[in-house]
Amino acid sequence: MQPQTLVLGAMWYIVFLFSTTCHEGAHALVAKLGGDLTAFHSGQVTLNPIPHIRREPFGTVVVPILSYLWGGWMIGWASAPYDPIWQERYPRRAAWMALAGPGANFTLVLLAGLAIRAGMMLGVFHAPMSASTTQITEAIGSPGANFAATLLSILFVLNLVLGTFNLLPVPPLDGRTGITLLMSEGRARRFLEWTQQRNFGFIGLLVAWLAFEKLFNFVFPFALNLLYPGASYR
Repeated sequence: MQPQTLVLGAMWYIVFLFSTTCHEGAHALVAKLGGDLTAFHSGQVTLNPIPHIRREPFGTVVVPILSYLWGGWMIGWASAPYDPIWQERYPRRAAWMALAGPGANFTLVLLAGLAIRAGMMLGVFHAPMSASTTQITEAIGSPGANFAATLLSILFVLNLVLGTFNLLPVPPLDGRTGITLLMSEGRARRFLEWTQQRNFGFIGLLVAWLAFEKLFNFVFPFALNLLYPGASYR
């Protein structure tokens, strides 16, 4: 394996771990604010990745590394515990708790985009002729600028992937609970109970994986065209 591949892999993992920690920390914080202290007592209202790694070592360490070695980018998962009785009693609070994770990811997308735009205004970055999931902005000049361009590209793209995927309204993803904001409390309780009892987790992941590819083929160029007004990415 080339040194450049190892360096890029380390950058991917740092961004993945940071992004996943923000996602789960946001779940835990909003749950705490809503009255569920389960994740708080597990030590997950934090940006320290260690409690999240301890809870899901396979999803936060093994799978990301294997997915990078296999495909050149990272996937994985973590989780924050919650009280199902609290969710049943307060479905609206549970919905906001679920949406907090993708909300953290989209916040990181926005911050990465603002940093890229600032770099362009300073003459450090420029828009590439074609963008990939590894490089959506290019640097002008120094190795430090190249490092920053790659890091911000990964931060932008990975969080766009995490936020979009988790919003799909199927179990066990966050969108399954978040969509209950559009329902009455009674209907939300019945929907959550029905999806829990039927054990749709595997089917939901399969449906999400098939739907996500088509959805992201629209979301990715849309986000790039917002990032670079006047560009025409497809």
